[in-house]
Amino acid sequence: MLNKNEKNIIENSIRDIKDFPKPGIVFKDITTLLNNKEAYATLMNHLAKRYKEYNLDYIAGIDARGFIFGAALAQMLRLGFVPIRKKGKLPYTTISEKYALEYGIDEIEVHIDAFGEKKGARVLVIDDLIATGGTANAAAKLVNQTGANCVECCFILGLTFLDGIKKLQEQTDVYSVIEVK
Repeated sequence: MLNKNEKNIIENSIRDIKDFPKPGIVFKDITTLLNNKEAYATLMNHLAKRYKEYNLDYIAGIDARGFIFGAALAQMLRLGFVPIRKKGKLPYTTISEKYALEYGIDEIEVHIDAFGEKKGARVLVIDDLIATGGTANAAAKLVNQTGANCVECCFILGLTFLDGIKKLQEQTDVYSVIEVK
């Protein structure tokens, strides 16, 4: 658990941008967290402490901001990092999963051998934010389709006023560092 001071450091480092990308939306800008060395270190130390005892085999980051947190956390825990990419970005044999967007469908993919030959590899999926949960649900399904086990999905920000967290909890555990109500 974050203590009050740590939570304040992280929350205060995230900038709100009103009416982006369209009117009525308040965009949570994590670039100000990334360039704040105290906030970024506080966040990453918290995540490393939380996941140290999970007996994970891999960290999988969702394209693209999940790469920032996932690769750093994987290094801190001395684990492998696996990118979950948008369709068409990976060079080897992949499996993919489609998910619904507000206006259409998108697709993400992972290398078929991303989690090695060990069946049941324990994988943490990480991204910056969960809103409606489409991408995260697709990512958790992809991990499980490879024969690995998505043990939890982690997000820096969880938008609790949307139903993405509830939907995702139907298939895996979910942890949000900061919840936005």
